[in-house]
Amino acid sequence: MEYSLRMTGAQAMLLESHLFPGDGLEAVALILCGRRSGSKRHVFTAHKVFLVAYAQCTRDADFVTWKTDVLDDLLELASEKDFAIVKVHSHPTGFPRFSQVDDKSDREVFGSISNYLESKLPHASVVMTPGGRMFGRVILDGELGPPIDLIQVVGDNLEFFHAHSGGATAAFAGRHAQAFGKGTTEILSKLSIAVVGCSGTGSIVIELLTRLGVKKLILIDPDHVEERNLNRIVNSGKEDAYLNRPKVEVMARAISKAGLGQELELHPTNLITEGAIKAIAEADVVFGCMDGVEGRHWLNRIATFYNLPYFDVGVRLDADGNGGIDSIAGAVHYLQPGHSSLLSRGVYGMARVEAEELRRTNPEEYVRRIDEGYIRGVEEDRPAVISVNMYFASMAVNEFLARLHEYRNQANCEYAIVQGNLSEVQLLTEPEVGECKALKKFVGRGDCVPLLERPM
Repeated sequence: MEYSLRMTGAQAMLLESHLFPGDGLEAVALILCGRRSGSKRHVFTAHKVFLVAYAQCTRDADFVTWKTDVLDDLLELASEKDFAIVKVHSHPTGFPRFSQVDDKSDREVFGSISNYLESKLPHASVVMTPGGRMFGRVILDGELGPPIDLIQVVGDNLEFFHAHSGGATAAFAGRHAQAFGKGTTEILSKLSIAVVGCSGTGSIVIELLTRLGVKKLILIDPDHVEERNLNRIVNSGKEDAYLNRPKVEVMARAISKAGLGQELELHPTNLITEGAIKAIAEADVVFGCMDGVEGRHWLNRIATFYNLPYFDVGVRLDADGNGGIDSIAGAVHYLQPGHSSLLSRGVYGMARVEAEELRRTNPEEYVRRIDEGYIRGVEEDRPAVISVNMYFASMAVNEFLARLHEYRNQANCEYAIVQGNLSEVQLLTEPEVGECKALKKFVGRGDCVPLLERPM
């Protein structure tokens, strides 16, 4: 079993400010976590952070004891929702391992938690060292368990702390020097990335991630290759269309042929299925490469429930009314849980989501209501868009790389949206502002029944 912990950038900042108040003494906090409880991977998803007041603690430079009254409310919630409890304390001296005092404390605290809760699902203990680096271990039925393989912070920047890299590592000091170099490729070689949509932009994103050496690719697309797709799906051919091959299988063939050692997981299904949702939830990063808005709406929800960084890429061509194209545009959105969403940014309205849901569930009724093709305003079966798709797909992957190691002159918070208009050859950027009130309460909620708290 592989274990990981994901938290938002805001949660990590809150923890760091509390655990390191500047007095050189240890402090403690608790996180109520949702989870993705898979057969091979168990992910703790930070839902709410609870700070243990300094006045409730006895603090020193190398130990902290605290009154466990704060656990009472957490235990009730954990019992009701099957949440995990993660204890986080600081090592102001930078000590990179759990101490004997830590061992004794964890056995006592989590032994009590285990006795209270009926569930035998794991909990965790984490140490933060100066600079915000973290390492941790799993607690199984009150007993000290294996290290947490990966602790991930999803903020304006993406940070990955791998246990098998010697504890608290990954946030490289020389960010600019590491961009696209050994530091970047080392991170990529350990990541699992889900790509939803394997057609025009998706096939290009998959090709780029493959060549960059990503450890594992999870591919999701229900469609098969058709002849009309051949001019825009990288690595597809006429035989694929003739044999009606699933797009995910065509992508998998190309990845295997490249021979770069990627692990593959294929889901030739709709995004809105239990298997696809849970597969995405076990990835470290997700790319959305879909034309429509219903899938993007759901993917934004999945990313929020499971604290995933979500990169969305979209291309739009508008007709001029005379059989030509008036506007060629596209956008890359970076979405982090707890902040704005595609919905709150005005990318779409719920009327369009409902219309596409109708197309999926009742196509006959949908045809009577709406008729929209790849190019808005004109029917065109084979638009020559591969160069446009490549342009914006590359932008999406470069946006991801920028979040691993900052290389731009401005901070990453200024690049929540990057829009391009090829008709006027310009790029426009927008900063991260506000939050999505509809999704904020679901940050780190994790597995639940019904899944994503949506009966459908």
